[in-house]
Amino acid sequence: MKIPFPFAAIVGQDDMKLALLLVAIDRTIGGVMVFGDRGTGKSTAVRSLAALLPPMQVVSGCRFNYPPAAAGNCGQSCDEEARSHCHDVDTGAVPVVDLPLGATEDRVVGALDIERALTRGEKGFEPGLLARAHRGFLYIDEVNLLEDHLVDLLLDAAASGENIVEREGLSVKHPARFVLVGSGNPEEGELRPQLLDRFGLSVEVRTPSDLAERIEILRRCDAFERDPQTFLAHWGPRNQEIRELIVRARERLETVEVDDAGLEAMSRLCVATGADGLRGELTLMRAARAAAALENVPRVDDRHIRRVAPMALRHRLRRDPLDETGSVVRIERAMAEVMDA
Repeated sequence: MKIPFPFAAIVGQDDMKLALLLVAIDRTIGGVMVFGDRGTGKSTAVRSLAALLPPMQVVSGCRFNYPPAAAGNCGQSCDEEARSHCHDVDTGAVPVVDLPLGATEDRVVGALDIERALTRGEKGFEPGLLARAHRGFLYIDEVNLLEDHLVDLLLDAAASGENIVEREGLSVKHPARFVLVGSGNPEEGELRPQLLDRFGLSVEVRTPSDLAERIEILRRCDAFERDPQTFLAHWGPRNQEIRELIVRARERLETVEVDDAGLEAMSRLCVATGADGLRGELTLMRAARAAAALENVPRVDDRHIRRVAPMALRHRLRRDPLDETGSVVRIERAMAEVMDA
């Protein structure tokens, strides 16, 4: 198994790293879409997140990542042998599952277990990637190139939190609640608006222009390729610090307050930018609260709103043919009008 590059060792790309940390703290934010140039560390950052996340408790051997509290509630998804172990508990890594562009529908949602049918003459369900990603992260590289029928499947699962399979005499329903993370190059095609709306946060990454930063990236990549174990040992303590930050932020998330002035600022900002729907305001509120929890402060203030507003709203703005400025510029202009008045 390939060793992931340490999250703590990634140079720059602060918006992308912050967005990933925020959804790790609060899953209800909804996921992250990362658009940008090739070779800017998009996939590296997402895959390095797996080693950063605190472990979770699961039912022993469960193919659907059920938590211990849900033991025995798998219905017909599991066979008798699997259900006999439902009360055993294991601690495992939070899944970060890759969905390849060439994946078939059966690979994504699951299908008839052919081996079981042939050897035992029984109908059984072979879980797909949505089952593996339950309670974890589902990562799609080049998500803007994903086939439409797979996009429709993801939209259904993301909206309902369940995966329903009705085929070949099977009728299976299992939870599929995951954080969706996508990356892509906008030059290769646009993402369907329905799917883009399912991402809570959207960030853009650029090729670094600072010479010192580029040199440091080269140094770290070279050191990692030459001796991964030594590199991991060097960055391991910092990775552990970030993991502990996530754990503590999760614990205090529910106690972080968002006062009426903060809620009004968020709503006025969404009105000023012309953001579609109310999902932007909800995402902005959750992301600002997670940012405050990450900083270990008891209340959301303007700093947190300003920090997360571009990533929460940039993909929700209506296109204005009379305004050629970029979405981030429009959001910054609206923040100046609303929050500096």
